[in-house]
Amino acid sequence: MMPLKEVNVLDINSEHLGVPTFQLMENAGKGTAETALAQFQIENKNVVIICGPGNNGGDGYVTARYLSEKSKVKVILLKPESKIRSKISRTNYDKIKDTIEIVDATSLEKDIEGAELVIDAMLGIGIFGEVREPYLSCIRTINKSNVQVLSVDVPSGLGTKDAIHPEMTVTFHDVKKGMTKENSGDIVVVDIGIPKEAEKFLGPGEYVYFPKPKEDSHKGDNGRLLIVGGGPYTGAPALAGLAAYRMGVDLVHIATPKKTYQVIASYSPNFIVHRLSGDIFTSEDMTILNDWIDKIDAIVIGCGLGDHPDTQNAVLEFIKECQKPLVIDADAIKPVAGELGVLKDRDGVLTPHAGEFKILSGKNVEPDIESRAEQVKLFANESGFTILMKGAIDIISDGENVKLNKTGNCAMTVGGTGDVLAGCVGAMLSKGVSPFNSARIAAFTNGTAGDLAFKDLGYSMMATDIIEKIPIVVKSFLR
Repeated sequence: MMPLKEVNVLDINSEHLGVPTFQLMENAGKGTAETALAQFQIENKNVVIICGPGNNGGDGYVTARYLSEKSKVKVILLKPESKIRSKISRTNYDKIKDTIEIVDATSLEKDIEGAELVIDAMLGIGIFGEVREPYLSCIRTINKSNVQVLSVDVPSGLGTKDAIHPEMTVTFHDVKKGMTKENSGDIVVVDIGIPKEAEKFLGPGEYVYFPKPKEDSHKGDNGRLLIVGGGPYTGAPALAGLAAYRMGVDLVHIATPKKTYQVIASYSPNFIVHRLSGDIFTSEDMTILNDWIDKIDAIVIGCGLGDHPDTQNAVLEFIKECQKPLVIDADAIKPVAGELGVLKDRDGVLTPHAGEFKILSGKNVEPDIESRAEQVKLFANESGFTILMKGAIDIISDGENVKLNKTGNCAMTVGGTGDVLAGCVGAMLSKGVSPFNSARIAAFTNGTAGDLAFKDLGYSMMATDIIEKIPIVVKSFLR
């Protein structure tokens, strides 16, 4: 079953692939009309279509246009014409306003009394929280009547105590999460032309899960990220931190051994850098890190830490103790192999490449992408962590869902691109986004930024060039 918000993802990704939302709405309305005519005896009968101001109402206008060829159609607007929200809904409203009777809801009880069928195109997936007026009174009036009801996409108010109780629901592309025969009546799935790639591959639609800052937010409200990295290497944690800032994080803390402290601090005045006790990360640093755990929202661990046995032991100890969402990357991946129990009942993302995935799972990586995706899904289910397996095509799974990412290019083999990706994932986790959705947004953003950098610089690009393109991607796709 499809979560309701995924409908928005598919609409945007379809448009990105060349299938406009206008065409999807046309197909949805036509499919609804055809189903209504086939399932209910409404030829030459009265049909009332109740439309809200959003895209569900737009589906209703298209349905009205097709049904009017064979039935007597009346459209009821729950909000004034001036409140129609989307351009495509407005276009479809304009197509019917001079040929179909359109009224407001002031005489709703009388209008539906003589109808053979009421079509519910009020809210669709566009409701969060409890049903409010004018929808509430309308739903209650319809539910008290004896008229047959067909809902468009999902019954209005689905999941609340004040939902429409239809005899049938025409839903698009796939059954939506929460829909059952008891709350939706007979469910008919209509194919509206969404490309398979829109569901299979990442696209700009993933940005529906990107939380916009509130107007009254304060410093730290939009993500506080801690990066535990450095020691043998200085650039990796800095790249992750810069990428996180470009994803809109408010504060980036970097905890690093004392020999790399000054160097990393010198990379950017935006970093808040904390010095660990020795020249490598060890168990002695737990006290220092524990002082900061309550002040941050998510953690990236592994960038540039190195593979000293004491560091590897410290990584495993930290992961066991830390209850914040984690990105386990690079040098922090190997210690987890054989110790998957530490990940149970935790939130986070593992970011292995193929070689690291083999170490984690103990299995050779399948050569074809479909088999490899199934491997990743099974391992994600086993570990309880979301897996973002990096490659020419990235594979992301939380053990239940799988998404592929084909953005990016072969010039991204340059050092540091994995650190950039880890910073992007950590940024999303620190904003309260789920691990699976964090990985989706981050992989698409990182790859698209890489493509923009490649367009400008070709094979001469560096990881820092990718970071500088991240704001362009975010600005382009965050609606």
